[in-house]
Amino acid sequence: MLHIFINGETGKMGSSIAKLIELNDNFTKVKKHDFKISDVVIDFSHPDSTSQILKNCLKERKPLVIGTTGLEKSHMNKIEKASKTIPILIGSNMSKGVIDLKETLKYYLNNNSELIDCVIEETHHTEKIDSPSGTALELKDHIISLNNKNIKSIEIVSNRVGDVFGIHKVVFIKKNSIKEFKHEALSRDVFAYGALYAAKKIHGLNPAIYRFQDI
Repeated sequence: MLHIFINGETGKMGSSIAKLIELNDNFTKVKKHDFKISDVVIDFSHPDSTSQILKNCLKERKPLVIGTTGLEKSHMNKIEKASKTIPILIGSNMSKGVIDLKETLKYYLNNNSELIDCVIEETHHTEKIDSPSGTALELKDHIISLNNKNIKSIEIVSNRVGDVFGIHKVVFIKKNSIKEFKHEALSRDVFAYGALYAAKKIHGLNPAIYRFQDI
């Protein structure tokens, strides 16, 4: 059984993860005062809180799964340094569907020979702080990394609507046609399952920075 400490348990994602842990005999939730007995720490909080839990994990040598978005360069520098001592997995979107989306985009772009403009549209709930979303930025970086010279431009459009769990749409605009690829989360549980899967996989790994697609 894997003992999990959730940093940010009172938040939307933290609550979803805690609920799934209660329903799964392979995991048990650790309270704050029992932090030392945790096997893995999952962080869905605020960048400032991530910095603090990073210190605690470093002190107690705890593997860390980070789902918090909006991390700046200063936070990433601390994470990079800590990864010399503990394994850290970072994922702005822990849904396998987004990995499938990236593979689909790669296949499409590798087989496209026309000039195209790209628009990445992301839609989330109104309480989401960071804009654009970490996933939208990841998708942009992914498309750029493919080094496709037929892409003329890439634009990100952000929408904040109601209690939307997360919609990411990638649109390629050609002279005579438009192609759209989309991933939509219908529940926060899809990310919560991904976070627990990440916790299970990172436990026992060597110190380093890992991405969700690595596991």
